[in-house]
Amino acid sequence: MKTILITGSTDGIGKLTALKLAKDGHKIYIHGRSEVKVTKVIDELKGASNNKNINGFVADFSDLKAVKQMAEQIKNEVEKLDILINNAGIYKTNSSKTKDSLDIRMTVNYLAPYVLTENIISVLEKGSKTRIINLSSAAQSTVQKGVLTGDATVNDSESYAQSKLALTMWSFNFAKSHPNIVTIAVNPGSLLNTKMAKEAYGQHWSPAEKGVDILYSLALDSIHSNMSAHYFDNDRGSYNNVHPDAYDAQKISALIKDTNKLLTLF
Repeated sequence: MKTILITGSTDGIGKLTALKLAKDGHKIYIHGRSEVKVTKVIDELKGASNNKNINGFVADFSDLKAVKQMAEQIKNEVEKLDILINNAGIYKTNSSKTKDSLDIRMTVNYLAPYVLTENIISVLEKGSKTRIINLSSAAQSTVQKGVLTGDATVNDSESYAQSKLALTMWSFNFAKSHPNIVTIAVNPGSLLNTKMAKEAYGQHWSPAEKGVDILYSLALDSIHSNMSAHYFDNDRGSYNNVHPDAYDAQKISALIKDTNKLLTLF
């Protein structure tokens, strides 16, 4: 039995993946930003999976202080984590900025999983054959320092693409820094039938289950155990090269340095 945390799991492929893993009897922690919704989904999942070992955490990932508080709560309440799926992400939003004047997509899609993961290393290191699955995207674009720090504004799709490349660059860097943890970036599939895709594009190309199946496989299957610091492209159904910046040591180093400098403010 694995102990698994899936962020952004009150709907979409996060929720469906939680259900699939719960049916196998694993210990599941879900996450969402609404306490009411988290409680409701925990009850739903318990009923649908016949698994009582489901709990949850509440944090708004656009608020990095709330993410840090969630990390502290995990350290206090969770003995170990075998699998972390950094699934929480946003595309369409009412506002392009957080209350701290940061780019909202960069914050939720990159800075929040960075803060969460880096702050619960001790819990992850206690896991057995620990894996981290970071949800990237086929959409990736060179990270601008000003977008990272909230000093520059770009359109929705550009900020989304930059946030997903930042996440991928950090994934590869994290994998090298933590060789005992298998860390994989994944594009779960373009335009899956989820709320996020419908809000962003008004259409979908593939069923949500396509994304669920690859997250389930990446979390558990032994074929992925030697694929740390790699990118799985589920549009192609295979490991593939990603944006060249993800292999540029200087750009990765600059991103991590800028990120850590920014996070001292929180």
